[in-house]
Amino acid sequence: MHRLGMPLLRLVGGLVVLALLWQRVGATPFQNGLRAVTLPALAAAAAITAVATVCSAWRWRVIARTLGVGMPLTTAIGAYYRSQFLNSVLPGGVPGDVHRAVAHGRRAGAMNRGLRAATWDRLSGQVVQAVLTGLALLLLPSPARRFLPVIVAGGLAVVLGAVLVVWVAGRRERSRPAGVARAVSGDVRHRLLARGVWPQLTLASVVIVVGHTGTFVIAARVAGATAPLGELVALALLVQTAMVIPLSVGGWGVREGAAAWAFGAAGLGAAVGITVTTVFGVLCLAAMAPGAALLLADSARRGDRARSEPEPRRERGPRREVVGG
Repeated sequence: MHRLGMPLLRLVGGLVVLALLWQRVGATPFQNGLRAVTLPALAAAAAITAVATVCSAWRWRVIARTLGVGMPLTTAIGAYYRSQFLNSVLPGGVPGDVHRAVAHGRRAGAMNRGLRAATWDRLSGQVVQAVLTGLALLLLPSPARRFLPVIVAGGLAVVLGAVLVVWVAGRRERSRPAGVARAVSGDVRHRLLARGVWPQLTLASVVIVVGHTGTFVIAARVAGATAPLGELVALALLVQTAMVIPLSVGGWGVREGAAAWAFGAAGLGAAVGITVTTVFGVLCLAAMAPGAALLLADSARRGDRARSEPEPRRERGPRREVVGG
């Protein structure tokens, strides 16, 4: 039950958000989004996602290499496509990352470092996402600009809280939390912030965020949003930052709720925000189709191996003689 607790909470949270939106605006915005999708938009999203996926795989590979569990770029790209597809169709938004972390840890024979590499990969991207969102709210017109001091204060509180937890745990020399704290501190100082590492992580993360933002802007234009480009970029970054919250049903939930609020606050209408994110969700899911193909190929290979392996012979016991009388 404990293992099912968090996934169930994420699923229920996503369903609650969708139910509230459905009650408020009905099904029309979702239907409009589905009807608005076009082939040129799908092709553009697939191309942008391909570039973003290569950059994501490169970032993950850089981190893994610093931890001593490097992998070929082609392997990382395939694993990332699988991960993105699973994150898009399973509740919570993180099962795909767990899948690639465990698979990489098993291949490398170092499960702990495989899990750490995937965790730092995701966190480094989220940090850059948060910084770019803050800059966008500061420089571009946005309905959330007045909340920027609160957002910055909240972000600083989270960072300082994490540093404090690591520092306090590290002072307990022989405890398990102390070991975790020392590992976290060592990874950040000597690996992620190393001179030749952090610029690569930052560059890759910026390209990824720009790519996802570009897909969102395409979705907004296809959905009929007429807001200026700068405002759409700020809205896109705001919605993407909200998507970090793992309350979703196959990617749907918090994203639509954040878009409804942001677009409504911008005077564009909550329904328009939901229509835009519906188009965005369809474009992203279609662009991650290579991940589904790779997962099907993996399943087929496992089935072939299972059929090709000879069945173990059953040992026959000693024959019993029946004495008739």
